Amino acid sequence: MFGKISVGTASWSDIGFIGGWYPKGLPAGQRLSWYATHFNLVEVNSTFYQVPTRRFVQRWCEQTPDDFTFDVKLHRLLSRHSTKAQFLPPDLRPMNLSKNDKVTLTPELETEVAARFRESLEPFAHSGKLGALLLQLSPSFSPQANKLGELDHLLELFEGERMAIELRNRRWLDPKQRRETENWFRQNHVSFVMVDAPDDPHFMVMPGVDLVTNHRLAYIRAHGRNARGFVRGRTVAERFDYDYPKEEIEELAQRAAEVAQEAEETHFIFNNNHADYAPKAAGQLLETLAGEYPQAVEEEAALLKESVHA
Repeated sequence: MFGKISVGTASWSDIGFIGGWYPKGLPAGQRLSWYATHFNLVEVNSTFYQVPTRRFVQRWCEQTPDDFTFDVKLHRLLSRHSTKAQFLPPDLRPMNLSKNDKVTLTPELETEVAARFRESLEPFAHSGKLGALLLQLSPSFSPQANKLGELDHLLELFEGERMAIELRNRRWLDPKQRRETENWFRQNHVSFVMVDAPDDPHFMVMPGVDLVTNHRLAYIRAHGRNARGFVRGRTVAERFDYDYPKEEIEELAQRAAEVAQEAEETHFIFNNNHADYAPKAAGQLLETLAGEYPQAVEEEAALLKESVHA
């Protein structure tokens, strides 16, 4: 038995998409609607940099079909990334702090930012389009300096929502640490974000393990396999500059199908956002899955046929 597999990309408005994937001259306000004729899932990336407004979220809902799903990346401050004051709503910026100064995360500030997020995402919830909330942790969040229990307060603030957490420090899966890591994810019903990434021992590169910790939702993010770019790249285009060849797409399809046997839903997101690589890979993965595992992508396969004949 297969659970449902949905495929999409991290963002729908990357510069590479605009230059190489969307039809030339397509107005910015029509890109999401056009994207939704090809995929039923997208990961919202802009929310990592600023708390969205309800107005924008409502507009996104109106531009997409009823069966469309948005996974939403949580704000960088909640993800334990270094955050300048300018990335917070003006009224939450500490007094006497310039926009270039770093903000200190406190329980009170975490509570307020989370509350703003929940309020802004209500249109997603009301329309049934909210998938998972993605917490992409900083590589500096490590078992040497931190405990996963430090995230318990954040989980409480988003109680009732589906949470997916991507660790960015491979030491969380070291032999002596892995059982504790797995237990925390399972006990808290959090989806462990699996990755496809370069085969590299650098501490920022997570190994490609399959680990389904919440049987309601499995989550996979494909970053590409460009080791040099992933570790040393300074821009998104440099870090995720990788064009998946056909044989690797077939590997990913098999992996997704195996994971889908353990979860009711599997979200597969391509984050190789250089040029048009991500939407191209997502389309190829859908096509491969439709041919080999049609029961897992029935709705997505129908959408694929419609986009091909449009």
